[in-house]
Amino acid sequence: MNMRDLVYRLYARRVRGRLDHAQVPKHIGLILDGNRRWARASGGTTAQGHRAGAEKIEEFLGWCAETDVEVVTLWMLSTDNFDRPESELVPLLGIIEDSVRALAADGRWRVHHVGALDILPDNTRTTLKEAEAATSDNTGILVNVAVGYGGRQEIADAVRSLLHDAARKGTSFEELAEAVDIDLISEHLYTRGQPDPDLVIRTSGEQRLSGFMLWQSAHSEYYFCEVFWPAFRKVDFLRAMRDYAARHRRYGG
Repeated sequence: MNMRDLVYRLYARRVRGRLDHAQVPKHIGLILDGNRRWARASGGTTAQGHRAGAEKIEEFLGWCAETDVEVVTLWMLSTDNFDRPESELVPLLGIIEDSVRALAADGRWRVHHVGALDILPDNTRTTLKEAEAATSDNTGILVNVAVGYGGRQEIADAVRSLLHDAARKGTSFEELAEAVDIDLISEHLYTRGQPDPDLVIRTSGEQRLSGFMLWQSAHSEYYFCEVFWPAFRKVDFLRAMRDYAARHRRYGG
């Protein structure tokens, strides 16, 4: 172990030792950004960047498990990503499928897809459904894999689902108009039944949500990190947790 690694480990241990587990977010939303820029900076290909980013996920979930996080939502592919060239999109979908299969094979996590299934290729849809079924009885962290996800699309799908549900029940438009409220719409979101994210982390230095969990993140804390996602370290995670705890204490007391 070189001196730099030793100093890093000692610093991470110090940050972890000062972390208040009573102030840990129960649900973390994660925007995994910077794979392509990391690849360019490293002299690699775009596919290598996406692969490195996918490999970081298991490590991140391990850190979450150590700090009692209960739900993690990973934004792996947005609806906007379908505008990318096929030469990039097809390998990316394959990497996502491999990552989802690895999450299911791990045996600790409960995998749940959030997003529009109908826009995904058959192989991706099948992989997501099989992973969800295979992990439904697991007791570890609930891992939402946001693939083919867009915040506006989610709200539109929720309203569409609400209308279909009302039609099946024979509810009139007048009755529905009276019944619609925040809770009713929430019951038709992709994340229905789950707590909203307490903390949203975005890597790579971009300071915007880009439509991520628009409805659910109304009261979330945001943490923007300069590091590209494949280079995200445990100390970066612990800093985000420490920052969240400090804000939580300040606003709560």
